[in-house]
Amino acid sequence: MKTKGLYLIFAVMLLAILAGCGKTAPAVGDSSANASAPNTASPAAKAAPKVIKAALNTVPVPLFSYLDEKNQPAGYMIDYLRELEKKLPEYKFEYEAVDNEGQLIGTDTGKYAFAANFWFKNPEREKKYLYPKQEFGYSITGLAIKPDRNDIKTLDDLVGKKLVPMTPVSGFRYILKDYNLLHPGKEIKIEDVEKTTPADDLKLVESGKYDAHLLNINHFEDAVKKLNLNLKIGGVISKESVYFIFNKNQPELAQKIDAATVELIKDGTLPKLSEKWFKVDVFKSLEYVQQGYKFRKEN
Repeated sequence: MKTKGLYLIFAVMLLAILAGCGKTAPAVGDSSANASAPNTASPAAKAAPKVIKAALNTVPVPLFSYLDEKNQPAGYMIDYLRELEKKLPEYKFEYEAVDNEGQLIGTDTGKYAFAANFWFKNPEREKKYLYPKQEFGYSITGLAIKPDRNDIKTLDDLVGKKLVPMTPVSGFRYILKDYNLLHPGKEIKIEDVEKTTPADDLKLVESGKYDAHLLNINHFEDAVKKLNLNLKIGGVISKESVYFIFNKNQPELAQKIDAATVELIKDGTLPKLSEKWFKVDVFKSLEYVQQGYKFRKEN
């Protein structure tokens, strides 16, 4: 319950600060700043930006979205959202913090125009939501194991092993499903769990109850550092494209954010943000990312 409370505090503070960042002071001489000033509004004056309701995650995600030591919103995704707001002044984003299931339901029903999270793409979600063509980043996936093991480095090594259970909405489940489709008779067993956290999952590996856990590298590093867990990454196995998901009735918004994202990659903004937060340019090849992570581990 204490952990859940911290997540809710994070969500409330993050949204309050983001909302405050969106406020602008009236310009000098503007009628809203000086009631006695004559109304000189030009017919060509810009229309007020369209308010767009978006869902954010309640749970802080290491390096993606969290509150820093000054209680300021920080992370790769937060910087990305700010860059989008610069590129698309015709919109004003308003955020509401909800859990993953709430984001999916709210976006499907139209309560939110889009859900700002690092969503994987899969056939089930593509039936319900609009995905941009361009990913805004990548989730780097690794295998967490005990430090005395050298027998688990790839997905092939998980056959016959006990993998930590996954929730039904876990994007990593689709990595395993794709693997199993390509390896009939040599499938990786997938166990189910209703809810879990990266910290709890990693504790199961450290205890020896399970052989390995498939997870985002950033979650691994954050949990190991905070909980002083005696674990290592046996291998970096993939970089999964991540996207925002949009309500089906928001094609124009999705297209504009898609185009802005392409520009932010081409002009080097997102690769630089990746270097800033992840210490490696995740837009480069998996081999490059694997070497970058190896360098981080050794240093």
